[in-house]
Formats: sequence, C-alpha cells, structure tokens
Amino acid sequence: MARMKDHDTLQRFLFDGTDIRGEISTLTSSYRKIIALNNYPTPVALLFGEFLVAASLIGASLKHKGIVTVQATGSGPVTAIMAECTENQGLRGIVRGNFEDLGNEESTNSCNITELLGSATLAITVEPEKGERYQGIVEMVSNELSDCLEHYFQQSAQLLTKIQLAASEKSVSGLLIQQMPLTQSPEQADLDWQHLSTLIDTLKSSEQLQLSHNDQLYRLFHEDNVRTFDAQPISFFCSCSLERTQRALVSLGSEELLKTCKEQGLVLITCQFCDQQYRFDEKAIKAMFTSPTNILH
Repeated sequence: MARMKDHDTLQRFLFDGTDIRGEISTLTSSYRKIIALNNYPTPVALLFGEFLVAASLIGASLKHKGIVTVQATGSGPVTAIMAECTENQGLRGIVRGNFEDLGNEESTNSCNITELLGSATLAITVEPEKGERYQGIVEMVSNELSDCLEHYFQQSAQLLTKIQLAASEKSVSGLLIQQMPLTQSPEQADLDWQHLSTLIDTLKSSEQLQLSHNDQLYRLFHEDNVRTFDAQPISFFCSCSLERTQRALVSLGSEELLKTCKEQGLVLITCQFCDQQYRFDEKAIKAMFTSPTNILH
C-alpha cells in the first residue's frame, strides 16, 4: 500500500457530468502541533482530530474571508470540543472537560461520541468577515462524528452530504462529497448520488490514513470522471496577539487589574489555543491606560 504523501493539504474535486463536488483532507504535523499543546488522553485526541479534519472539509466551502467553527457540547467527560478553520485552511481548536480518568488505551481508528460527550449537541457556525453570521444546531444522533455531520447537513442545510473520517495518533484524514444545486433531472441526480455514496462506503480507515489523495480517489472513482484541483496547504494558526490581549484587559478596568497585580505579582494571560503567555506587571498595566496608542479601538 502506497504511503500517504499529502501531509497537511486539502484538495477539491468535481465529478464531471454530475452535480456533485468533494474535498479530501489530511492533517499530520498541523494535527500533532495542536494536540501537543495539551496532554489529551488518546480517545479524546482521536475525536479532536476528527473535529479538526471536519472543520477543514467544511471550511473549504468558504468563498471569502471568514471562519467555520465545528463544535459540540455534552454531558460526558468531554464537555466541549471545538475546531475552527479559516478560508485559507488555518486550523485551531480546543477540548474542555474532566477526562483525566479516561484511559490511554491503544488507539483505534474510531471514536465513541456517547462515551466521550454523553448526550450532546453539534453546532456549525459560519462567520464571514463581511456579512451575516449563520449557525445551525442539531442533536448528535450517532456514535460517529461523520454520521452526525451528515445529519446536520440534511436537517440544517438541506444538503445531501457524505463524509468519511479516520484518525490515528499521527494523522487524521477526511473525505466529503456534497450535492450542488441541480442542473440534471432529479432522477439522474439521485442515481449519481447513490452510486458515489455506495463507493465511499467501501473506503477503509486504514486506506484513508495511508493512501495519497490521488490513490484514494482513483481507488474509489477511477470510472467516474473525477476532476481534481490544486492542493491547498493546511496549517495551525492562532489569532491571539499582545494587542488583542491588551484590549481585553482594558475592558476590565485599571483598578481591577492593579488589584490582581498587587495580589499575584503580575497579571498572567495564557492563550487557550496556542499556550502563548502574556505577562503584565504594574508598569505595563498603567501604560495601557496612559499610552497614546489606540488600545481601546
């Protein structure tokens, strides 16, 4: 079996003669960089990886500057999990919960949502830099994130969508196809969709994690006129900065900040996404409120 070469890339594709598009995405170093910031138990890391690659696939639909967020909240050991993707495939995310007691069993290529999240809801948010924010929320109806995402698109967006996700401790991979507005007859569109969906069901997790994108697409669709586009790089990103942190602190007021500084010696802010620390002593705090720079805006 050929080794995968498409590290940290997303590739779009179309099926010529149909109204179906797709994306295929693989995260390796970007995934490992994100999970290395936290010592997540293996089951949590695998589920997190699936959320990250799902955000990559869904983020590919952004036509202009913006962010897609895929998140879930639940009642299990994982209380919240979130992955964000920008229009240029910048990824970040975080997991919250009380999962220290979860065992680090030998990893598998599946994640049980019920065991990790309990009763949970799934939300997908699209936030364009210019334009209206949109969010859809559905109950998580399966132990597999791919099934929950398909249910979301069917219920919230009324879009036929097929998704396959696979995760290991070193890489995660995802494949998505989606029905576009019809130019064919409904009967032909239904035949095309059933045919391609059936083929995707034959893809094994091991193939997703080991085969290149081209090999996966050839393995599945070598008789279906697949047209691929240039691969797009994926990378870890964080939007935190000293300026953003200062603006957030200014909103608390100088009295509160100086009180905290006196009690603790300094004000320490740690970014929850990238673990970057910002330290402010008394002099730095006073400067935020006396500086002529435009911190408040």
